[in-house]
Amino acid sequence: MMIENVTPKQTGFYMPGEYERHAGCIIVWPQRPGSWSFGAEAACEAFTAVIKAIAASEHVYVICDKNKELHWQRAEKMLAGVENAELVNLPTDDSWARDIGPTFLVQNTAQGRQVQGVNWRFNAWGGEVDGLYPDYAQDDAFAAAFAEKFGYTLFNAAPFVLEGGSIHCDGEGTAMVTASCLLSAGRNPGLTQAQIENKLKEYLGVEKVLWLPRGIYNDETNEHVDNVCAFIRPGEVVLAWTDNESDPQYALSKASLDYLEQAVDAKGRKILVHKLPIPDVPVCISEAEAVGFEFAEGEEIREAGERLAASYVNFYFSNDSVIVPAFDGENAASDRRAAEILAKLCPERKIVQIPARAILTGGGNIHCITQQIPEGGR
Repeated sequence: MMIENVTPKQTGFYMPGEYERHAGCIIVWPQRPGSWSFGAEAACEAFTAVIKAIAASEHVYVICDKNKELHWQRAEKMLAGVENAELVNLPTDDSWARDIGPTFLVQNTAQGRQVQGVNWRFNAWGGEVDGLYPDYAQDDAFAAAFAEKFGYTLFNAAPFVLEGGSIHCDGEGTAMVTASCLLSAGRNPGLTQAQIENKLKEYLGVEKVLWLPRGIYNDETNEHVDNVCAFIRPGEVVLAWTDNESDPQYALSKASLDYLEQAVDAKGRKILVHKLPIPDVPVCISEAEAVGFEFAEGEEIREAGERLAASYVNFYFSNDSVIVPAFDGENAASDRRAAEILAKLCPERKIVQIPARAILTGGGNIHCITQQIPEGGR
């Protein structure tokens, strides 16, 4: 069921923190030739590792189109015997569950916590202005299709354009976004910043929006917040960082740090910022990787030497772990450093690092391919 003309805030629903308990997680099996090179073989291995790590403590809905028989058969084979992983037949255009899935909200009642979702408009990160592929109708329809299949009611925020990776919430009234993304010309050009902020407050059930100026350098989503900064608990964030002032990321991270150091959240708390350094060596598309993509007409292409938006902030909180990307090779020391920092910041969870270069070459990382479903009744 789709709720029209009523907002979550009017009914007491709000987006909880991602570190709160989950009923499950949505992941969409990789298959698009323009995102996943060489038939998505390496991507499927990385996705499978992520699925297994999350399924250790919560249910995982693995979305795949049964009409694409080779992909369905591969998913069946690679996920055979994985408890808590459920293969679900639904069509999509690509595999970014964070951006195309429902944004799930909760309401605390005398009968317990209730869960509903929000349906946003999805236009492939910019539509005709700077969208990444021209055919995205199945992605745009996915949130409603998933909700209908599994009995979740949705508040309808469309035609407001938003992706799940462009928001972070602390569960206590504060949302965090980047201005570079939400004010981009391909999202909601007819709305002012104040109007966009009001829409976020109404549909996320929050009181305050923090507007970081920038995200990760060369992030093709117009710099989603989930790649640069994340709440680890109310009042505390990790911020992607580099001490190298000649790196183009330095100015972007410094601008966000300056903003956060003078900001307060919805409860009036100053934000405690923990720096989480990016990989020491920029991660770039190799020539061997570049030849493996098959791009459709009108689709954003990848070229050898292109710097990718690598960040350890792009992690997923499962019920018992933090699932963190690793980039290996010349960044092995960076991987260890990120794991050590997160272990100190999240002592109640295991740190599970997944070799994620194959996900990164698709354009995002572990947080981008996941969408959590909070615990609660439907």
